[in-house]
Amino acid sequence: VQLQASGGGLVQAGDFLTLSCVVSGGTFSRYTLGWFRQAPGKEREFVAAITWNDGRTYYGDSSKGRFTISRDNAKNTVYLQMNNPKREDTAVYYCASTVRLLGRNAPFGRYYDYWGQGTQVTVSS
Repeated sequence: VQLQASGGGLVQAGDFLTLSCVVSGGTFSRYTLGWFRQAPGKEREFVAAITWNDGRTYYGDSSKGRFTISRDNAKNTVYLQMNNPKREDTAVYYCASTVRLLGRNAPFGRYYDYWGQGTQVTVSS
């Protein structure tokens, strides 16, 4: 299984940006998918996740209300729409997948089996 994240770059605070992650291998429709991020000198942080069985979504405190995770099973792609980004959203964003039904464990990276290479997002004010 391989994950390829893209869509990062430089964005103005208050603007919007959409990240994409294409998953190859396995059965995409049976994956729980997550987005995490890591800023320099900080620990990895949970951003959002979406389950495969019921499409339930989960968000971290910093992304709730501003970011939206979605999936397109026909395109084997998971998206992260970032609305009203702030400077503190600057980080490398990683997508991850697992066949586990995580539920309340969706925010924990240790439950994900496959990770993408990351895409840099830089928010300028």
